[in-house]
This record gives sequence, structure tokens and C-alpha cells, in this order.
Amino acid sequence: MTHIARAFSPGLAAIVLVAGCQQVPAPAERQAACPPCAPCPACPPVKPIPAQARYEPTELSALPGWQAAALAQSLKAFVAGCAKIPSSSALKATCEAARTVAPDDEGAARQFFDDAFSAFSIVAPDGSTEGLVTGYYEPILAGSRTPTDTYRYPVYGVPDDLVVVDLTALYPDLRAFRLRGRIEGRRLVPYWSRAEIEDRFRTPGEAAAGAPRAPVLAWVEDPVELFFLQIQGSGQIRLESGERLRLAYADQNGHPYRSVGRHLIERGELRLEQASMQGIKAWALANPDRLHEALNFNSSYVFFRVLDSTDGPIGALGVPLTAGYSIAVDPRFVPLGAPVYLAIVDPVSARPIERLTMAQDTGGAIRGAVRADYFWGTGDAAGALAGRTRQQGTMWLLWPRGAPLP
Repeated sequence: MTHIARAFSPGLAAIVLVAGCQQVPAPAERQAACPPCAPCPACPPVKPIPAQARYEPTELSALPGWQAAALAQSLKAFVAGCAKIPSSSALKATCEAARTVAPDDEGAARQFFDDAFSAFSIVAPDGSTEGLVTGYYEPILAGSRTPTDTYRYPVYGVPDDLVVVDLTALYPDLRAFRLRGRIEGRRLVPYWSRAEIEDRFRTPGEAAAGAPRAPVLAWVEDPVELFFLQIQGSGQIRLESGERLRLAYADQNGHPYRSVGRHLIERGELRLEQASMQGIKAWALANPDRLHEALNFNSSYVFFRVLDSTDGPIGALGVPLTAGYSIAVDPRFVPLGAPVYLAIVDPVSARPIERLTMAQDTGGAIRGAVRADYFWGTGDAAGALAGRTRQQGTMWLLWPRGAPLP
């Protein structure tokens, strides 16, 4: 899961809406001469600038389970991200120092974290220290390089008409935010929605004149599994030859993520306790004639790329994620690469999970100071845990001693 839009200033709100809506205010001196713009119901409301989170100092020894936590694996996950941490970050020097610590030495790892970091409880703008923690994983889907009667659903790469606009150079407040759309005449307009992509895209031999083209990376059997592959943001395709294709997030159509589970709850199709990945899959099996309508409620669509490396999956930081030690966060509040101590409950055993994880990914639904997505690993067993992870958790940021807080 990747690429969260950061906060932006009120004066830039209209710019953010350009790719999703043509209702852009005219300059003040010209507004009186312009007719009022038509309403744009398809556009999501502009999200206000998030209030600042608070970081309250906490002794490391006071963190729940800290004295018993196994930190050698945490150190490995931290070091794995060193190369991608910007040189301007306060984490850079500390990360380089971590490279000198003997691997697999639990005592040395504990000494390093005790000496190098201070802990801070992350407090949301509303004063809460608890927030939602969900889970994700890397799915494995059976598939084929060519379409067959069994494998009929394409996994798309980035289409050739998708335009990405980066405004960071002009508007630093929009760092990590990208506008996505397509060119229509001289205008940048919203890119095709999920329903439109499935309707308009075709294999090269079937494409109508002028239709958008996108490379097909593989073909899979189940549209629901493909949908959840997009939600996870990465995965593997197991080919009939035994070969594996490892897919990573490449881009997205620019539409906001909308929860299908919440949609089915609001329609009375599912109860709250049923709105897990497993519950949605069960509903899909029982309602095949209504499946595409439900999936298309989420107009967001993810495009993939094939990774050469067998390591992975790759998170937003640009390094392979570590099962049980990597999380996705909202980078407006938690810098990527930072250690985050997380306290949640195992969704199956109800035992506490108190662990030093690394902020190495982001996600379209991961918004808020005390908000995390816990990476469980690869395959069905990890998927079963990820699908059941939806609970309250507590987070502490570990930050280099003496460095200004982010």
C-alpha cells in the first residue's frame, strides 16, 4: 500500500482538485465576470489540513513489553531501510551507526536502541493515544502470462495515457502528492474510474480505435482476488510453470479509495463483524451477479510493475518489507524509516503483540497520527491474520536523542 497525499495549505485546495474536478475558482479580480461553476458531485471533499500531532516524552523502559521485546530483528529491519532514508533526515546518522552493530546480537541491539533513541507517545490532534491498526499481506494468485478460459482477468501495468503531475517544485506543501489524469484536448481531466477501466481497456487485439492501452502483466482467475491484490498494493503471480512474478505498485488512477466493506454494511449486506476480507469474499461467492457493482463502488484502481528482485514486497520507502516488523503509516505524522513501537493484540490468540516495528510503507486508507497497517507477510496464512486485524492500538515514535522532533 503506497502513496498517501500529504497536507496542503488552504490556498492550494483548488489546485489539488484540478485532476478530479474542473471547478477551479477564478482569481478574485475575475470572479464577478465568470458564471458560477456547475457543482461537481463526483469530487471528494477537500480534506482540511491535519492538526499537528503531539509527541509526549516516554521512558523506553516504560513501554509495555519493552524489557522482553526481541530487538535484533527490529534492528535488521531498521538497517534495511538505511539506504533510502534521506541524508537530510535526523535518522540518517543513527541508521548508519546501526550498520556497525553485530547482527543477531540481542544484547548489542538493545544497547543500541537504548543509547541512540528517545521514545515519544504519539498523540492524535484530538488527544487520543489509541487509533486503528489494520493488517495487510502479500497475496499469491494463480495466473498465466496469456489469457485462457480459466485465467480471464488482466493485471495491468501503467497505461500509456496516464498523466502524473508533480507540483512539489512550485508548492513544497504538496510534497509526495501527485495529480493523476489524462489529456482531453488541452485539458487535464480525471483518469478513468475502475468501472470505466474495465469497460474501456482491452487486450491489444481487441482495443477499439482510440481506446487507452496498458500492458497486461499477467492473467488471473478470480476478480475478487485481483481486487484485493490491488488493495494490498503488491503480490505474486504463481504461473503454471512454477515461475513466480513478483508485482509491486507502479501507479494509481487518482481516484480516492472507498471501502467496499463499509458500502456493503451500509446497504445491509454485511454486519460490521463480517466486513473482513474473508467476509467480503464469502459475500462475493454468494452474490456473483452483484459482484462488479460492489467492486466498482471503489473507483480507485492500482497498476503494477514486475520486480526483478526476489526480495520483497517493496514498500513506499523503497525497501523490502519485513513480516511482523514493517508497518504502513501516515507520513504526515510519522517519517518513513522511523522506528515505531506498536502495541496491539493478536487477532487470533488475543495475546499482546508489543514490538518495535519500522515505518516503511504508506497506504491510501492509512490516514491519521495514531494509524498503522501491520505487515503480516506472504501467502494465505498471513492473509488470514491480515483480514482479521482491525483493532485499537498504541504507537510510540523512537527518535534520535537530541534531534528536533519531526
